[in-house]
Amino acid sequence: MNIHFRDVQTGSVEARAILEIADGVFLNEITILNIEGEIVVEFPKKSFIGKNKRTHYIDIVTFEDSDKRIIWELEVKEAYRAWRKKNKKVLVYEEK
Repeated sequence: MNIHFRDVQTGSVEARAILEIADGVFLNEITILNIEGEIVVEFPKKSFIGKNKRTHYIDIVTFEDSDKRIIWELEVKEAYRAWRKKNKKVLVYEEK
């Protein structure tokens, strides 16, 4: 599985990832979050407003069991850590 990252640096969002899950088949908008110092992988979701005016969310990627989801999350985390070692985060501050 090939994973490509793009640096975001907005709030708790560290980066966005694109996974090549098969030859020429890509999964976009995988979000890498930093929540209280822990890296969290968030897969894309579709949201819609139901008849009762509540917002509902559906996972775009569905796994047959939680073990497969955990394996994918671990692969993305490891690839992100390797990518981050090569591409250090540069913070830009305004001087006041």
